[in-house]
Amino acid sequence: MTLKIAIILAGLAGLIGIAVGYFLRLIISLGKKGSMELEIRQMMLEAEEKAKKVLIEAETKSVDILKEAKQDAKEKEEKFKQTEDRLIKKEGLLDNRQADIDKEVENLKQKVVEIKEIRERAEKMESQKIVDLQSIAKMSEEDAKNSLLSSVEKKNEETILGRMKKLEEMGAERLEHRAKEILTTSIQRLSTSVSPDIMSTMLSIPSDEMKGKIIGKEGKNIKAFERVTGVEVIVDDTPGVITISSFDPIRRQVARVALENLLLDGRIQPAKIEKIVEKAQQDINKIIKDKGDQAVYECGIINLDPRVVQILGRLHFRTSYGQNVLQHSIEMSHMAGMIAEEVGANVQVAKAGALLHDIGKALDHEVAGTHVEIGRRILQKFGVSEDIIKAMQSHHEEYPVENLEAVIVQVADTISGGRPGARSDSIENYLKRLGELEALANSFDGVEKSYALQAGREIRIFVTPEKISDIEAKKLARDVADKIEGELKYPGEIKVTIIRESRVIEYAR
Repeated sequence: MTLKIAIILAGLAGLIGIAVGYFLRLIISLGKKGSMELEIRQMMLEAEEKAKKVLIEAETKSVDILKEAKQDAKEKEEKFKQTEDRLIKKEGLLDNRQADIDKEVENLKQKVVEIKEIRERAEKMESQKIVDLQSIAKMSEEDAKNSLLSSVEKKNEETILGRMKKLEEMGAERLEHRAKEILTTSIQRLSTSVSPDIMSTMLSIPSDEMKGKIIGKEGKNIKAFERVTGVEVIVDDTPGVITISSFDPIRRQVARVALENLLLDGRIQPAKIEKIVEKAQQDINKIIKDKGDQAVYECGIINLDPRVVQILGRLHFRTSYGQNVLQHSIEMSHMAGMIAEEVGANVQVAKAGALLHDIGKALDHEVAGTHVEIGRRILQKFGVSEDIIKAMQSHHEEYPVENLEAVIVQVADTISGGRPGARSDSIENYLKRLGELEALANSFDGVEKSYALQAGREIRIFVTPEKISDIEAKKLARDVADKIEGELKYPGEIKVTIIRESRVIEYAR
């Protein structure tokens, strides 16, 4: 019982504690709530006071700003007014100035009209004066001019001739000295053989009995050979010799090599001929490639298309006036490089232009056109530099000279082709050239006779002294030289000498 009572009393005590705690907590919370309301009210009062202060300050500042804005607007208005006044004044000044300018323009127009009238009157007076003078002198203006010049020339002939001669000698000496230095240096540095290279089409045979084998039964062998090679084989009565004829030097060389191999083999028949000719073509193609590569390597030309080099190698079997064209081109390339070094031109362009200048001759019997035009098309097709094409295309003056390297190629071509023994020529062509040179000189008025000397390197012209004066002889020499340059083709240079001789003969008895 006692335990139960104790438990009950403990439970009651706990309930009473809980109730008391809850009551105390309620009283505390109510006290805190009252204090928080007081704080909030206090904060609201303080905020209202601050807001009132801020509004008062803002009103004060706005009044001050408004005053300042009004003051600034007033000042700007005054400035705008002053500026407007100045602009009005300037506008007035400009109007006055424009009026003055308009007056000046009108005055100038009037003066221009007056000047035109004065000029027209002066021209009329000048024309009338000339007409009156011509009427009085019975000479036209051109006749009077020529008469005056002729009179002055006659009076001062010696002085004029002396000065002309002095100027020519001074200029010619300087130019000739420099040109000789360049050309002599180039030629001495090259020093190659200039003996002509003649490609023979004559083939020697061991005996005349071989002619029968070459011809074959009913001509089968020779017909098969001509059909395969594209050449004409001439078997005549000349002992120990067979002639191979063709416009194509490559075909001629293939035929020569094939025929030599057939003669060495001894078995000449159509089937054998085809095999031998095919092998000969391969051998010649290899020679062509090797010669092209050697030429390019020797001249130091790089970046050329292999097809251009192949075409260049064909020139090994091409001749011009007995001179091997490939050797001529290589010689020109070396010479052009030396000259380019001396004058400060592009050495590579000059050497390449000289090496490729005659490349069109490799195909000129197959393609229509001059070898220069064919060469241009070949180089353009295979992407050769335009500077190199310009350098090579002018060596026969078919195209205008467009760069310094073109002049160098011309000079190198003249040197290589004009050196003694470099080329061979027939007596008919030689005599024809001399005759053309003399005929050209005789076509001028006042010429009595002319003689071509030194294998056409000099032309001496005798003139009638009564018709040609010393000054006119000087002019005649220049005219003859210009006409030779324009109408004749020749290597090197031709010296023109005018001979004017007066003789007075008296007899004392």
